[in-house]
Amino acid sequence: MTTAAVNIPIGGFKDVYDVAEVDRALQELAASANDALKSTYEKMIKAGGTRLSVKPSGIPAMESLYDDLPNFAAVLDDVKKHIALCASSNDCLELPPLLLLGEPGIGKTYFGRRLSQLVSTGFGLCPMSSMTAGWVISGASSQWKNAKPGRVFETILNGTYANPVIMVDELDKAGGDNQYDPLGALYMLLERDTAAEFVDEFVEIPIDASGVVWIATANDDSRIPDPILDRMNVYEIESPDRDGSARIAQAIYGETRGSHDWGKDFPERLENAVLDRLVELSPREMRRAIMNAFGNAKLAGRDEIGVADVGDSRASKKQRIGF
Repeated sequence: MTTAAVNIPIGGFKDVYDVAEVDRALQELAASANDALKSTYEKMIKAGGTRLSVKPSGIPAMESLYDDLPNFAAVLDDVKKHIALCASSNDCLELPPLLLLGEPGIGKTYFGRRLSQLVSTGFGLCPMSSMTAGWVISGASSQWKNAKPGRVFETILNGTYANPVIMVDELDKAGGDNQYDPLGALYMLLERDTAAEFVDEFVEIPIDASGVVWIATANDDSRIPDPILDRMNVYEIESPDRDGSARIAQAIYGETRGSHDWGKDFPERLENAVLDRLVELSPREMRRAIMNAFGNAKLAGRDEIGVADVGDSRASKKQRIGF
């Protein structure tokens, strides 16, 4: 019998680290030890080692994702299959690592956030294009100045869930040197057996990251090592067609409107003329243009976005402020 409960995940519990081991490590710290490491151990003890593990009770309603992300239909089809397998058994949520390939700004990171909302779990972001990308995933040794844990550890420690979605953004932008491979930790983390004993370089205590749902994004897979590609399901995400772009623009408008108190002053849907202007933009540009349009409408004393409020997002990006 089908009920509304299929959208509500059943939660179990999972131990992601051994609190007694953390306590021993804290007691054994030298007086000269890194203060941040001591604080991290204390936080681990206070938080406890048990986290909620999401298990879908059925296939959640996914129609809105298909509507809002029409160019991700193939990915969503596969996600639905894996959720169905988990829902029909005692297994907790388990999805294969996903790699989303496509041009910048077509909604890959947005997809990751929406997927975490769909399965009602946490979300962590590892931006590999940042200057500190070498330490983003696995953390840096406490012997280094200003060292800290990596995002995998932080997402599990600071979150509620043992199986959060973690997105490795711009995987192909990861830079390294001859001594350190910034993607090295992924060889362990993308395999469930070895991920169960992942050791962050800062914390140096094993945590169980085997439940993490991995999503990576990239523009070019030729810069990604083959052993990483072999561990992931790879999808080529095309730019949406005109109808798909209109649906994405409407979804972004609705999300922006619904996430702000001032949004209630605006109508639920955009006019077709406004959508016709927005479909010329990428999803990333749409988000910027829509937020600016809300502000332009308010400044003009209106509670509805017009075509003139959208302007030309691409042109505005190139403007520079100088003297």
